[in-house]
Amino acid sequence: MSALTRNEAQLRAQLLDVHDYVVSLDLTTGDETFDSATVIRFTARTAGDTFVELKPEELRTATLDGTPLDTAALDGNRLPLTGLTPGPHELRIDASMRYSRTGEGLHRFTDPADGETYVYSQMFMDDVQRVFPAFDQPDLKAVFAFTIAAPAHWTVLTNGITTRTGDREGDGAGLWQSAATPVISTYLAAVAAGPWHSVTTTHAGLPFGIHCRKSLAPHLDADADEILSVTTDCFDRYHEKFTEPYPFDSYDQAFVPEFNAGAMENPGLVTFRDEFVFRSAVTDTERQRRAMVIAHEMAHMWFGDLVTLAWFDDIWLNESFAEYMGYQTLTEATRFTGTWTEFGMERKPWGYAADQRPSTHPVAPGPDDVPDTASALLNFDGISYAKGASALRQLVAWLGEKDFLAGINTHFARHKFANASLADFVDSLAAHTDRDVHTWARSWLRTTGIDTLTPRIQDGADGWTLTVDRNGSRPHRIQAGTYTGAADGALERTALLDLDVPTDEVLSAAGPRPDLLVLNDGDLTYAKIRLDETSLETALRGLSRIPDPLTRAVVWGSLRDMVRDGELDPFDFLHTLDAHIPEESDLAVVQGVLGFARTQVADRYAAPADRDTALGLITSATRDLLRRTEDGSDPGLRLAAVRTFIDSATQPDTLAAWLADGTVPGGPALDPELRWRILARLSVLGAVDAAAIDAALAEDPSATGAQGAARCHASLPTPEAKAAAWQRLFHDDTLSNYLFTATAHGFWQPEQAGLLSEYVPRYYPEAVALATRRGPAIADAAGRWAFPAHAIDPANLEAGHTCLEDPEIIPMMRRVLVDQLDDLARALRVRGA
Repeated sequence: MSALTRNEAQLRAQLLDVHDYVVSLDLTTGDETFDSATVIRFTARTAGDTFVELKPEELRTATLDGTPLDTAALDGNRLPLTGLTPGPHELRIDASMRYSRTGEGLHRFTDPADGETYVYSQMFMDDVQRVFPAFDQPDLKAVFAFTIAAPAHWTVLTNGITTRTGDREGDGAGLWQSAATPVISTYLAAVAAGPWHSVTTTHAGLPFGIHCRKSLAPHLDADADEILSVTTDCFDRYHEKFTEPYPFDSYDQAFVPEFNAGAMENPGLVTFRDEFVFRSAVTDTERQRRAMVIAHEMAHMWFGDLVTLAWFDDIWLNESFAEYMGYQTLTEATRFTGTWTEFGMERKPWGYAADQRPSTHPVAPGPDDVPDTASALLNFDGISYAKGASALRQLVAWLGEKDFLAGINTHFARHKFANASLADFVDSLAAHTDRDVHTWARSWLRTTGIDTLTPRIQDGADGWTLTVDRNGSRPHRIQAGTYTGAADGALERTALLDLDVPTDEVLSAAGPRPDLLVLNDGDLTYAKIRLDETSLETALRGLSRIPDPLTRAVVWGSLRDMVRDGELDPFDFLHTLDAHIPEESDLAVVQGVLGFARTQVADRYAAPADRDTALGLITSATRDLLRRTEDGSDPGLRLAAVRTFIDSATQPDTLAAWLADGTVPGGPALDPELRWRILARLSVLGAVDAAAIDAALAEDPSATGAQGAARCHASLPTPEAKAAAWQRLFHDDTLSNYLFTATAHGFWQPEQAGLLSEYVPRYYPEAVALATRRGPAIADAAGRWAFPAHAIDPANLEAGHTCLEDPEIIPMMRRVLVDQLDDLARALRVRGA
């Protein structure tokens, strides 16, 4: 299949003005395919040739202005339209399309809990072509309307208000008609159909709804008030910020199964992964994350849907803005006021890691750096999301929120229901400030890499002085916090200094130097922060005594970066964790530190001979947290500690006792998530067998149970279990995206390195072949989750680099392998530091 190039898109946009699509889908034709009949009305500005894209199972007929086209002319995903004359045209195409099992196109899922079937679309990038034909590029916006036939007991959702108009004669299938949308890009059209459980309300004169599978109904109902409250509170706050009103006729949120991303911003019909319908206990940080995703996707209604990128070099105009607005608006409009701490602990490290790999790119790459849709798909990463949002947060700190919002509203007014670029956005900002935003944009958005800021403090006879060394090229407006130890051991903030970096100014202060100085206190910029020697000693000794959780997040981030850069011994990090996490009160900090320690320090940075010692330090901290929370005072902290204790156990006895008792002593009782987590760890340790896993699945025959069982079976330390899992991963092409990922999570285990050694060299050729057969979504999963990340050795690194010499690797597989191998090389450097 051909990827659309930027040059091709520009030529087609010059030729065509697309008016509307009328899409008729029949979802009653069987389990494998559906019927798709589409009418596209467009105007050719001049005479010329072009093409329409589609990926049919069978192309039955195609007519242009009533004249049949040769269906055999379909070349890959392109049907030529030759000899167009100036003026209006009508294209009609009738095809059979294949349902997806990988979350691309129209995904079909049968719920093992009750046998009910659901379908939903994910049409981003090239995937609309799997559902209906389209002039598939973001700057050919059009009006969309759907007519859909579905099983009689199904409900159909689309971008606009969708109504059941009757029943089909003969089989009683429901016939549904959607309202026409305003003009939107092809990738934003959306359909979701099935026997949904729905909770609806009206707000600001519009219908709002949340929807999920019937088997999840009790869990959605339990959280419906919270979800709808977050939704309407953010909706109201955006209307206070933005002068353009919400541009669509309804707001539905569908929690759908086996969804690859966190969510998708389809106007009027946002789709979310249905793990956000919690069927087991979660921490408040996880509730906050769900709320942030709700706020993020709603921001897209303006950033991405109302005003859309012209080409995919400006992905950041969608994602960076939605990320920034999601966190900021959630803080302003809801009970979740600690969002930026979670951002600093969880999201920014994603950006920092991506920005230090060979695959890094500017937040706003140049047009020539994104020559086609295949390359564009690779840039949905920590740079376009986390780094871009961090840059916008720094822009607000530098520009001021009033001028920032004024520029945004000018941008909406100028480009609503159309497309825009970086230059358009910067021009809108420049209309409201005397500051040189064009230079700022070049420094921050057109460059790669991370600046490092290091304080230099000198004591003098009358006080101390501060200068900040910058290794990098960007300007930074930051704050520096100074802290002094109190008699009770607490660290008290004594000053918060405003700094512009770089500067020739030397800051001086009277009195003794502070015990701790934290650059970027408040986390307003994107940079690595180093501590001076005295501050580092203070931090290692008293980190949990810093009063503000966001400052603690900045300091933990500095320690994390020092470990990754080989400047802090991993075990110094673990000893600091053991000393301070039991006293930590912020959930985001606890979860972020424990997660980094468990998945990176213990599994990758500690030498294999030291791994049990590393896990012992982690479990020591979690035991202390469990003791501290025995009184039920903080169930979220307790749940975080229980999860990490389970994942870090090196002996099965305690976990087996919890499983037998159905509870952790002192709580919590084991819900499905904890039960499967324990079974997964016991499987790794060889303390359960296949029969026990099957018995657990019989007790929990849900989709989540099937995924848990797949992970557990793949985790068993026997040659037979590994061979069967390998066959499912790399040779059974019917495995769905979620079952593939669950199996991959179970397969590679550091405890089983000897058993797995024969599979490490096999991974590269077989993963490449799998990616070629199954496409980008499975390639991404195979690269991220099925990679032998535990094998931190030069032979694995060499095998990976040899694999990259193959010119036929599809772009997604190549990108993920480049990233994994760079992380592997980093782990080797850390071990050798």
